[in-house]
Amino acid sequence: MATPLPRSLPTVPTMRVPAAALPTAAALAVVAAAAFVAGAFPIAFSVAIVFLFAGPHNWLESRYFLSRMPGRWGRLQGYFLLGIGGVVTLTLTMIALPAVATALGDGPETWRMLLACWNSALVLWVATLASRRARQRPRREWPWLWPAACLAIAAAWLWPVGWGLGLVYLHPLLALAFLDAELGRRRPELRPAYRRCLVAVPAAIVLLAWRLGAAPDLAGSDVLTAQITRHAGAGIVPHLSTHFLVAAHTFLEMLHYAVWCVALPALAIGGRPWRVGGVPLARRSAAWRRGLGAVLATGAVVVAAFWVGFLVDYPLTRSLYFTLALAHVLAEVPFLLREA
Repeated sequence: MATPLPRSLPTVPTMRVPAAALPTAAALAVVAAAAFVAGAFPIAFSVAIVFLFAGPHNWLESRYFLSRMPGRWGRLQGYFLLGIGGVVTLTLTMIALPAVATALGDGPETWRMLLACWNSALVLWVATLASRRARQRPRREWPWLWPAACLAIAAAWLWPVGWGLGLVYLHPLLALAFLDAELGRRRPELRPAYRRCLVAVPAAIVLLAWRLGAAPDLAGSDVLTAQITRHAGAGIVPHLSTHFLVAAHTFLEMLHYAVWCVALPALAIGGRPWRVGGVPLARRSAAWRRGLGAVLATGAVVVAAFWVGFLVDYPLTRSLYFTLALAHVLAEVPFLLREA
């Protein structure tokens, strides 16, 4: 007599992969690859990533800020006007500093004084914006704000050049803060894993310092090498190899570009960033929509112009780019404070 078949076969348990596993692996792979290539080929890697990503990341960053700006400012009008006014004023004054320094004598002490004044103005602008942000909803209690601003101004006068170099290394990290805020808004389940991944960033810097901190300085006396090493802190930070300084700065810049060119567009903008239909300001009227489209189109032309400039005269274009890019660095401040 045949044995009857069971009505249902036993199910085989399946292993579920955590939702954060793939993004975590990708993030750690980017950090590891960026640190390795930056340490092995610091100058070449710096040249390559600035050529490829500098212009596009500014365009995508501007597009992201448009998506985060409310269509009607209302009570926020004073805040945004102060933000825009500070960006324009601080950028123009930084561009004018060489001419002012020449008029005043162009000596080291003159430069130190001018940089200290500009850094102090930056601190006061940020602190004023932060005090306005604290009164917005959700309200914030920041009793340390003005004491911290006073300490920052004192540091700006004691070490004006080193203080400015600190901003060079701090700026790439702001992209990580924007990504954290966007994850909290759109994918909160990924936020704890992302924050754990952030430990890999200082770990990579420590590893680079261990491997390259006492290495010989980078060889090469050409204009481009001198430009890149000076930007990374050559002659400012004692007892550290320029190999490490350039590698560390390039590593941070690569993470900065990866966030603005890949992570944030995929998370917050979508697959067609050139479309402005979803931008709050574009909903005000057809004229606003056409105007924003023209702004984005003009930005794309500027990106193409920078690519051509890099091919024709890389050092000159790089110097021009980083001078003008100060505006987008400053523009991050009002939006970052709004996320706080």
